Amino acid sequence: MILSLAEVMGWVGSYVWVLVRVAALLMVVPIFGARGVPKRWRILAALVFSLIIAPTLPPVPTIDPLSVAGILLVAQQIIIGVTMGFVLGLIVSSFVVAGESMALGMGLGFAQTVDPQNGVSVPIVSQFLTVVATLLFISLDGPALIVKMLADSFVWLPIAPVGLSPETFWRVVGFGQSMFINAILIALPVIISLLMVNLAMGVITRAAPQLNIFSIGFPATLLIGFFLILVSSPTWVPILEHFLQQTLQFISDLLRQP
Repeated sequence: MILSLAEVMGWVGSYVWVLVRVAALLMVVPIFGARGVPKRWRILAALVFSLIIAPTLPPVPTIDPLSVAGILLVAQQIIIGVTMGFVLGLIVSSFVVAGESMALGMGLGFAQTVDPQNGVSVPIVSQFLTVVATLLFISLDGPALIVKMLADSFVWLPIAPVGLSPETFWRVVGFGQSMFINAILIALPVIISLLMVNLAMGVITRAAPQLNIFSIGFPATLLIGFFLILVSSPTWVPILEHFLQQTLQFISDLLRQP
């Protein structure tokens, strides 16, 4: 059996478009896109997911991957995958922002460490919350939900020359406020409690000026801060679960738009 060039390019194209979107998503999505995950593992995961998803999809347009239209379609699939991964990344980023707010209140803003997820320096409290958020994300079947959303994305927004509209990116920017809202919900109990502690320290300093408040206040604030983090940690599970469902619903609505 001899296959024509058009048939070969059509068969290759049916997998290439899927592979590009999947690989773009895995490069930036939480857990899969972490700096500590080797690139060869991500590429292997993208190949496996593509081989599983591609046969279940309806026929895709027959476009030469090396033509101008094919290059534009590749760029479009990269944008779609990166957009989905960026929106999902806001889930973990909300814990990073919350950790920075807590660290400033505890006096640990200077204690920096390298975040392996993003490769930047963050307070040690943010790194701790990032690890907790990652574990909670896994316990809530986050990776499985990502794979399901990835497969559904080809149904919501099939592979075609028409992709995301310019209004889509403004909606993504607007959704970014959810990250700060959830960060406030996570950090607010600790921030308010530490504010009351600092006010109490101020009153004590006013009442007893000879007392060395720095030798007492810093260790007290540090210990109280860690205790408040421990006490408030059970509230993080429903916050992350709600934000995860909200994010998946937003991506679904984003890709379903005409």
